Amino acid sequence: MNNTKIVRARSSEEYVSMIEQALDDVWDLRQSIEYDEEYMADAREFIGPLEKSLKDLYQSMKDGSYQFANGDLPFMEIVENYHDAQLPFKFLLKRINETHMKGLAV
Repeated sequence: MNNTKIVRARSSEEYVSMIEQALDDVWDLRQSIEYDEEYMADAREFIGPLEKSLKDLYQSMKDGSYQFANGDLPFMEIVENYHDAQLPFKFLLKRINETHMKGLAV
Protein backbone atom coordinates (compact mmCIF):
# COMPACT_ATOMS: atom_id res chain seq x y z
CA MET A 1 0.00 0.00 0.00
CA ASN A 2 1.31 3.41 -0.99
CA ASN A 3 1.48 5.84 1.93
CA THR A 4 2.12 8.93 -0.17
CA LYS A 5 0.28 11.88 1.31
CA ILE A 6 -2.25 13.33 -1.10
CA VAL A 7 -2.03 17.12 -1.16
CA ARG A 8 -5.34 18.85 -1.84
CA ALA A 9 -5.72 21.94 -4.01
CA ARG A 10 -5.07 25.18 -2.12
CA SER A 11 -7.43 27.37 -4.15
CA SER A 12 -10.38 27.03 -6.48
CA GLU A 13 -8.10 28.11 -9.33
CA GLU A 14 -5.68 25.30 -8.55
CA TYR A 15 -8.56 22.83 -8.30
CA VAL A 16 -9.91 23.87 -11.71
CA SER A 17 -6.37 23.65 -13.13
CA MET A 18 -6.04 20.09 -11.80
CA ILE A 19 -9.28 19.11 -13.53
CA GLU A 20 -8.15 20.76 -16.77
CA GLN A 21 -4.85 18.87 -16.56
CA ALA A 22 -6.71 15.60 -16.02
CA LEU A 23 -8.84 16.32 -19.11
CA ASP A 24 -5.65 16.97 -21.10
CA ASP A 25 -4.23 13.70 -19.79
CA VAL A 26 -7.40 11.86 -20.85
CA TRP A 27 -6.98 13.31 -24.35
CA ASP A 28 -3.34 12.16 -24.42
CA LEU A 29 -4.35 8.70 -23.23
CA ARG A 30 -7.02 8.51 -25.92
CA GLN A 31 -4.33 9.36 -28.50
CA SER A 32 -2.12 6.59 -27.09
CA ILE A 33 -4.98 4.12 -27.36
CA GLU A 34 -5.47 5.02 -31.02
CA TYR A 35 -1.74 4.76 -31.70
CA ASP A 36 -1.16 1.43 -29.95
CA GLU A 37 -4.50 -0.33 -29.78
CA GLU A 38 -3.08 -3.71 -28.80
CA TYR A 39 -1.00 -2.51 -25.83
CA MET A 40 -3.64 -0.03 -24.63
CA ALA A 41 -6.71 -2.24 -25.21
CA ASP A 42 -7.66 -2.32 -21.50
CA ALA A 43 -7.80 1.48 -21.38
CA ARG A 44 -10.38 1.55 -24.14
CA GLU A 45 -13.09 0.31 -21.75
CA PHE A 46 -12.66 3.09 -19.17
CA ILE A 47 -11.55 6.14 -21.15
CA GLY A 48 -15.10 7.20 -22.12
CA PRO A 49 -16.63 7.03 -18.63
CA LEU A 50 -13.55 8.71 -17.13
CA GLU A 51 -13.72 11.56 -19.64
CA LYS A 52 -17.46 12.05 -19.08
CA SER A 53 -17.04 12.14 -15.31
CA LEU A 54 -14.28 14.76 -15.54
CA LYS A 55 -16.23 16.86 -18.07
CA ASP A 56 -19.31 16.77 -15.83
CA LEU A 57 -17.20 17.85 -12.86
CA TYR A 58 -15.61 20.67 -14.87
CA GLN A 59 -18.99 21.83 -16.18
CA SER A 60 -20.45 21.92 -12.66
CA MET A 61 -17.58 24.17 -11.61
CA LYS A 62 -18.13 26.45 -14.60
CA ASP A 63 -21.88 26.77 -14.07
CA GLY A 64 -21.62 27.20 -10.29
CA SER A 65 -23.50 24.04 -9.34
CA TYR A 66 -20.43 22.22 -7.95
CA GLN A 67 -20.41 21.30 -4.27
CA PHE A 68 -17.69 19.65 -2.23
CA ALA A 69 -18.93 16.36 -0.78
CA ASN A 70 -17.84 13.58 1.51
CA GLY A 71 -18.21 10.78 -1.05
CA ASP A 72 -15.91 9.72 -3.86
CA LEU A 73 -16.26 11.16 -7.33
CA PRO A 74 -17.69 8.69 -9.88
CA PHE A 75 -14.33 8.08 -11.56
CA MET A 76 -12.72 6.69 -8.41
CA GLU A 77 -13.98 3.19 -9.19
CA ILE A 78 -11.93 3.38 -12.40
CA VAL A 79 -8.91 4.73 -10.52
CA GLU A 80 -8.99 1.87 -8.03
CA ASN A 81 -9.44 -0.83 -10.67
CA TYR A 82 -6.60 0.03 -13.05
CA HIS A 83 -2.82 -0.02 -12.70
CA ASP A 84 -0.64 3.09 -13.05
CA ALA A 85 0.65 1.80 -16.39
CA GLN A 86 -2.89 1.92 -17.76
CA LEU A 87 -3.75 5.17 -15.99
CA PRO A 88 -0.51 7.17 -15.68
CA PHE A 89 -2.19 10.23 -14.14
CA LYS A 90 -3.85 8.21 -11.40
CA PHE A 91 -2.27 10.32 -8.63
CA LEU A 92 -3.75 13.52 -10.11
CA LEU A 93 -7.20 11.92 -10.09
CA LYS A 94 -6.68 10.96 -6.44
CA ARG A 95 -5.75 14.58 -5.65
CA ILE A 96 -8.92 15.81 -7.35
CA ASN A 97 -11.00 13.34 -5.36
CA GLU A 98 -9.26 14.18 -2.08
CA THR A 99 -9.99 17.89 -2.65
CA HIS A 100 -13.59 17.04 -3.52
CA MET A 101 -14.05 15.09 -0.29
CA LYS A 102 -12.14 17.30 2.13
CA GLY A 103 -12.27 20.74 0.52
CA LEU A 104 -9.45 23.11 -0.27
CA ALA A 105 -6.26 22.96 1.79
CA VAL A 106 -6.24 26.51 3.15
